[in-house]
Amino acid sequence: MWYHRLSNLQSRLQNLVKGGVKCQVLQQPNFKNLFPIEIHWHHTASKSLNCAWQQLEDHFELQYGNTVMRFDYVWLRDHCRSASCYNSKTHQRSLDTASVDLCIKPKIIRQEETTLFFTWPDGHVTRYELDWLVKNSYEGQKQKVIQPRILWNAEIYQQAQVPSIDFQSFLETNEGLKKFLQNFLLYGIAFVENVPATQEHTEKLAERISLIRETIYGRMWYFTSDFSRGDTAYTKLALDRHTDTTYFQEPCGIQVFHCLKHEGTGGRTLLVDGFYAAEQVLQKAPEQFELLSKVPLKHEYIENVGECHNHMIGVGPVLNIYPWNKELYLIRYNNYDRAVINTVPYDVVHRWYTAHRTLTIELRRPENELWVKLKPGRVLFIDNWRVLHGRESFTGYRQLCGCYLTRDDVLNTARLLGLQA
Repeated sequence: MWYHRLSNLQSRLQNLVKGGVKCQVLQQPNFKNLFPIEIHWHHTASKSLNCAWQQLEDHFELQYGNTVMRFDYVWLRDHCRSASCYNSKTHQRSLDTASVDLCIKPKIIRQEETTLFFTWPDGHVTRYELDWLVKNSYEGQKQKVIQPRILWNAEIYQQAQVPSIDFQSFLETNEGLKKFLQNFLLYGIAFVENVPATQEHTEKLAERISLIRETIYGRMWYFTSDFSRGDTAYTKLALDRHTDTTYFQEPCGIQVFHCLKHEGTGGRTLLVDGFYAAEQVLQKAPEQFELLSKVPLKHEYIENVGECHNHMIGVGPVLNIYPWNKELYLIRYNNYDRAVINTVPYDVVHRWYTAHRTLTIELRRPENELWVKLKPGRVLFIDNWRVLHGRESFTGYRQLCGCYLTRDDVLNTARLLGLQA
């Protein structure tokens, strides 16, 4: 394989020399001296499989379809799915990983159709389907999106005409629930209509898809603008776009809003797709996107009002990405609750402020703002790890209720209904 690469390189260099470019072509090295172990590619008899593999000194290399994969031998032994190594009923590993020799290598590797067999020094045989290896290889995961999404600004969302789900359909049919969750996973927001305007029915709605996450605000929260808690949300003031509970080590995953009553004006809800804004930063200033994904910040909530005494601190970067495929999965953005910046060295601070400003400009573009009016009977679900929310100031008496949902349980419900989440 390396000989062919060198031959191709020599040919290209010789063409350059003919074209008048001065360069020196080195003599072909003796690969038998460099590589005393001869390496052979094994090819399948069926050309339609397009499969080849080779056993190297420290890893196994597999080419299947358009993917070239490399597997560590300890990994191949550790992930054995035989009855003695893996409990297929509980989907749990039985093999003690610490018992695997870190220098282990297979004695024999053979292939039958789409199955590879590895025989280990103790005689144990591990079998892998080629499709399973592609799906679970690092190279395969790099190409895979964990959760498909449709990024949007106001125009994109409005043109999509995403339907709301009826309350009864949501509660009583898996079809209605699945449509709701599909919308929610794709756009990060979803609506349920015709909900009785009570806290009890809102709670029943939330429990259909998840456990309710109890926090310092209680299980179901119910508030007006009486400033009963030490938070700007409990006023009539406008709120800029933000995500909630950035001061939790794990911010709440989903937020539920239901306006039970409003006797006054104003109070529209602002929604902004944080992932859409972050994607604009990635395209225009990738180095700033990277900085926002690496610099950890503290967010803090201090409350001493009445009988409520809390001091919460959460730490994490503004943008959180999976390291293997660079997929964004969480935005932690709240200028109200960001604490003193003391986790960043002085020579990085100004660059961080510049990157933060770039993201803020994107988040505040008018074309990225979706304004909706909450009203009795219409319940809004927000992905708090993706979509920022805010509100305009309002007058009069306003009652809202809602809760936070555990993200794991919402995604669990989606997967059980056959959705990718």
